[in-house]
Amino acid sequence: MGAPRLLLHAPTAGALARARSNAANVIAADPTAEVRIVANAEAVAAALAEPEPRTDPLLLLCGNTLRRLDREAPARLATVPVAMLAIAERVGEGWIYVRA
Repeated sequence: MGAPRLLLHAPTAGALARARSNAANVIAADPTAEVRIVANAEAVAAALAEPEPRTDPLLLLCGNTLRRLDREAPARLATVPVAMLAIAERVGEGWIYVRA
């Protein structure tokens, strides 16, 4: 079995905080693990307002939410056009989905 591939879904500010903590803990326990955090809805505004240098490179912000908020992601944060499709695609590729 290869390195674990964990996809953390964060739709709220609280979920984003949990996802960031979980991601850091997983990577500390298994540096070979692949971890991504998909943020949509309220979590997008929280990610923009509260940078987290350790886990921001793992974040994928929902483009739909950014448009709804009339915001742009800073260069340090990656985006996906639609969070739900990004989640579905990665689950189809074998990533393990966890709702934070």
